[in-house]
Amino acid sequence: MEPAVEIQNLTKVFRPQMGGRPVKAVDQVSITIAPGEVYGLIGPNGSGKSTTMKALLGLVAPSSGTCRIFGADSLAVDSRQDVGFLPENPYFYKHLTGAETLAFYGKLCGLRGQSLKDRTTELLELVGLTEARDRHLGGYSKGMLQRIGLAQALIQEPRLAILDEPTAGVDPIGSRQIRDLILSLKERGITVFLCSHLLEQVQEVCDRVGIIFRGRMIREGRLDDLLAIEDQTEIILRDAPPDLLEEIAALVAARQGAELIRSGRPRTTLERLFLRETVERENP
Repeated sequence: MEPAVEIQNLTKVFRPQMGGRPVKAVDQVSITIAPGEVYGLIGPNGSGKSTTMKALLGLVAPSSGTCRIFGADSLAVDSRQDVGFLPENPYFYKHLTGAETLAFYGKLCGLRGQSLKDRTTELLELVGLTEARDRHLGGYSKGMLQRIGLAQALIQEPRLAILDEPTAGVDPIGSRQIRDLILSLKERGITVFLCSHLLEQVQEVCDRVGIIFRGRMIREGRLDDLLAIEDQTEIILRDAPPDLLEEIAALVAARQGAELIRSGRPRTTLERLFLRETVERENP
């Protein structure tokens, strides 16, 4: 199956026009995202997250390496036909209503007539803004603006949604609503490439995670594998008598009345993993 996103050995060096030292924002980063997957890219400020996303969107040209979207080079204009993008700080015309905003972006994507009206209604319902469709965006809360931003990113029914800090400045309720929206996108089979500093949110919605630090990918893989503590083993029992705990290694398979729920490595949290991989590198 062709990957939705394929970034191979991406390097981006910014060279100041007025002299000064070149800055290597991204250094040999590789990411592969399967169709229908939710992938989270996390890292400290200035670690290269946004530069990686901009390279994938074709907004900056790689110094070396390649970025492909469903097999098409991301520098080619037609590679973006299947992509919806929500930037960290989207700008909207505050004098337009929610419905007018989606209609505006829909027309930019070539939608017209009844299909545009139907798509606008569908997306307003999806993001929970049906009752606010005729309110001007100047009266929207930050969470509502982020949700209308997510709706505009989906206006042309993309196969890939790229979301840069989708819950930036949003209160806990709005953050939960956006998390649920991301999960609904996954249910629809839409691939999501998510950049966020809210580790708990990433842990709740992502299938795979990459940790980028000083421009380099330092950990990457399935979330369950990354959060497993490698040198420990965890056994969870239901209704086990106290004496069984002392004999568990030999008796659990044959003991009547005990049920082995799960056996494996206990999990850490994404926050602890992130801090261990970044702070310890900063202060060895």
